[in-house]
Amino acid sequence: MVERESFTSKLGFVLSCLGSAVGLGNIWMFPWKLGQYGGAAFLIPYFICVFLLGSTGLVGEFAFGRSRKSGSLQGIKEVFNERGKKGGKLLSFIPIMAVAGTLVFYGVVVGWVFKYFYASLKGEFFTEDMGSFFANFAGTKSSIPWHFIAMAFTLAIVAFGVIKGIERMNKIMMPALFIIFTVLVIRVSTLPNAIEGVKYLLIPRWEYLLKPITWVMALGQAFFSVSLNGAGMVVYGSYLKEDVNIPKASMQVAIFDTLSALLAAFIVIPAAFAFGLNPEAGPSLLFITMPYIFKSMPFGYYFGILFFLSVIFASVSSIINMLEATSEAFMSIFKANRLKSSIIITLIAFIIGIQLDLSMDRFGMWSDFVTIYLAPIGALVAAITFFWVYGMDNALKDINLGAEKPLGKWFQPLAKFVLPIASILVLIFGIIYNGIG
Repeated sequence: MVERESFTSKLGFVLSCLGSAVGLGNIWMFPWKLGQYGGAAFLIPYFICVFLLGSTGLVGEFAFGRSRKSGSLQGIKEVFNERGKKGGKLLSFIPIMAVAGTLVFYGVVVGWVFKYFYASLKGEFFTEDMGSFFANFAGTKSSIPWHFIAMAFTLAIVAFGVIKGIERMNKIMMPALFIIFTVLVIRVSTLPNAIEGVKYLLIPRWEYLLKPITWVMALGQAFFSVSLNGAGMVVYGSYLKEDVNIPKASMQVAIFDTLSALLAAFIVIPAAFAFGLNPEAGPSLLFITMPYIFKSMPFGYYFGILFFLSVIFASVSSIINMLEATSEAFMSIFKANRLKSSIIITLIAFIIGIQLDLSMDRFGMWSDFVTIYLAPIGALVAAITFFWVYGMDNALKDINLGAEKPLGKWFQPLAKFVLPIASILVLIFGIIYNGIG
């Protein structure tokens, strides 16, 4: 039997988990939500939700993976079998379906990012109408080669394994991402009228705290930002050594993930204000608004390259986790090696994703189904399995392995009720609002 790999250091683990958490949602969703739902006032419910989900969801998924030394597919089945419960085999597929479904549509989007990085290198932001550029690219066969490049690049990293591939690349990409974000924040802050964007983000509009939608959107943003789906963080936890302080590592991931989102907001929104563009444009902020800004600003060519390089780091570090979690499940089922498993999963995800390349309507339906239904249900299944079926006493014992200050009994109701209820609320409100993350 091949010995299971482990992260070589706590730093490597934290940076890899941070890479999974820091995704495109931090760059294209958080900035406009922060501005649209009360500015600094939005941060209050958001921080509360990140703390609760980080201290329960991340802690639980990391500890679950470490305790079973496996991903959630095998882990859920084992726990149900050990406790004499039925249904574990069926339930174990839900988190994997969630992360696999995300892998399919996320690969398409990462392909867009690679295309835009290439366009920034060629200087196409200065010669093209970016609204037409995006419309003529996304949802057409022109996106397929870039989708393939994105998947092949991700495969190359995952195939090298946990230490030489995932950990090594995240040790490069995550520090580089924060350095680039910091440089861009400084540059954007010098643009004319950028201060109005800063005010838009920082001046609290307290009345929004009385609007339920503010809390709903904060919950959704926090849930997806810390990357909960019952599979991705579980598999990273399965590569953890027993001396790692999981509660501390979880808070570090949550804090730096939030910091990355704030940095992105202070790049995107002030830049939009500086050039009189709509700060509430949502995803088009990334693919239409930002290229227009780089087209208009001094030295925009170079800053455009830096920006989309940082977006590559954010998106690739996330999709690495999706491919790893899905490949690990394949290895568990078919007893195949890493290279064969990751190649097969990559090909399947790419072939399915081609249908999303060719139609934005299909892309929207697929991504909505995965994020609205599968992801929160997957997180719920993992939480119920670890904290209820496995048992709170057993879970707390596994969580406290390596902890300098072990979590006490106070943690039990928080984990047993807050996380499952939050997952259910994300599901319900996602259905009502057609997505909140």
